[in-house]
Amino acid sequence: MSQIQRPGALYRQVAAAIRDAIATGEYPPGTLLPSETQLIERYGVSRPTVRNAVAALRTEGLIDVVHGKGSYVRGAPTPALTIERTVSHDNGGTFTLDGGAGWQQPEKPHAYRTTTTMATGPLLGLEEGEALFGVDRLLIDPTTGTRALHQTLIPFATAEGTELADHPDTEPAAIYALFTEAGHTLHWTETVRARMPLPDERTTLHLHDATPLLETTRVTHGSGDQPLILETLRTSADRTQLTYRIAPEQPRNLSAIR
Repeated sequence: MSQIQRPGALYRQVAAAIRDAIATGEYPPGTLLPSETQLIERYGVSRPTVRNAVAALRTEGLIDVVHGKGSYVRGAPTPALTIERTVSHDNGGTFTLDGGAGWQQPEKPHAYRTTTTMATGPLLGLEEGEALFGVDRLLIDPTTGTRALHQTLIPFATAEGTELADHPDTEPAAIYALFTEAGHTLHWTETVRARMPLPDERTTLHLHDATPLLETTRVTHGSGDQPLILETLRTSADRTQLTYRIAPEQPRNLSAIR
């Protein structure tokens, strides 16, 4: 019997001991954990303590509980979908995004009016509270079933005088073409971060407990480096991976420091 002698709540001590056993390979991925009775005997604790410990490990995403069979150690997730974060266009001015990924949209885009926040304002070069069009899309990869949430934010100033004022739900590739036709030379900046999902994101993306999401934020810049629109893509971090094409840039001219 392994005695639990760590500080903290008893069930957390048991969870930590099981976590250590998983990390050291005593319980490899895909294997069945010992039964409740065996864990009780091993750690010298009560059944509720063991159940709380298993529940904590399930919330962390370390184990899956199969009704009637027991608790299994989860394997290291293998991304089911690779998203090519690329933008390309042909001689006719048609843009293609994400390597031509064949996302399906089971619902119509949801367009609405909103305003910039402390987070989105600086990315668009605007003060907080400036008027925007927002467009939300649910995307599904037909091969893997992987889900993604895509949001486009379009400042009123960008949409003014264009068809975006009446049709903000225009597809991003078509928006890029509109900007090019208007005389803009486009470039993009993108950042990626992982974070824990909000409850509605977890439900919509069908995420397992304790699974983070990948959030990419792309700003489309026009002539003079002017921010034109902001796009955000959110998807499961354990089912997707992102790839980028990196091209060399001209070195920046550095001023001498006197």
